[in-house]
Amino acid sequence: MAGRVVWVNGPIVVGAGPAGLSVAACLRERGVPSVLLERADCIASLWQLRTYDRLRLHLPKQFGELPGMPFPENYPEYPDRRQFNYPEYPDRRQFVDYLQAYAARAAVEPRFNQSVTSARYDAAAGLWRVRAEDVSVSGEGDGGCVVTEYIGRWLVVATGENAERVVPDIDGADAFEGPVSHVAEYKSGAAYRGKRILVVGCGNSAIYTYIYIYIYIYIYIYICVCVYVCNSGIYMLIPMAFNWTAGPIPYTRGVIKL
Repeated sequence: MAGRVVWVNGPIVVGAGPAGLSVAACLRERGVPSVLLERADCIASLWQLRTYDRLRLHLPKQFGELPGMPFPENYPEYPDRRQFNYPEYPDRRQFVDYLQAYAARAAVEPRFNQSVTSARYDAAAGLWRVRAEDVSVSGEGDGGCVVTEYIGRWLVVATGENAERVVPDIDGADAFEGPVSHVAEYKSGAAYRGKRILVVGCGNSAIYTYIYIYIYIYIYIYICVCVYVCNSGIYMLIPMAFNWTAGPIPYTRGVIKL
């Protein structure tokens, strides 16, 4: 592989999401240099490239602010419970704009397209050795890529808990003739009109995806039922139904263990 070695006179920070940006900004504010590595070509790549259209923060905005810079005053803060649309929390575009403004204000300049492949602590030297491939450049080495080894005393891993998609092995999935997708590929409920949907999981992504598919299909078709597969069994949840143009309508809700 074609490569080079870079000495970092400060921490090596991996991941230019909210956590990585705030670490780099706080270090810079205190006069501590650092290098921020990001495998994508933008900051907050999870928010910009792998989220659905209706994504919003699900807490009041003060709980999502980064150190040293509050959200703009014009950003929504609390839900309006008199309305029947989704709560008025900062949406995906507003949050990304905030992060970009935060990075610009703090003069944080990530090194993009640096995909970290390994991090090894050299106990004898007391140093971290972090290897990263430049995914935007093809090299002439054996591996066909340009590799840089960053060496420094400290390593901060800020890649997030959702950086990698996890697809479980499900018995019979190979025989299923319909499409199977991961929530990282989901953008809106438009593609699911007129279809019967099974959402597997009971975390935030599963719940939000289910709600938005349900909303979309209910307006134009009928109803969508979500099945959550939990460790303690399989449950079917039928939540409150809303007509999102005319207010609440009669509904049935409950939890049924299958």
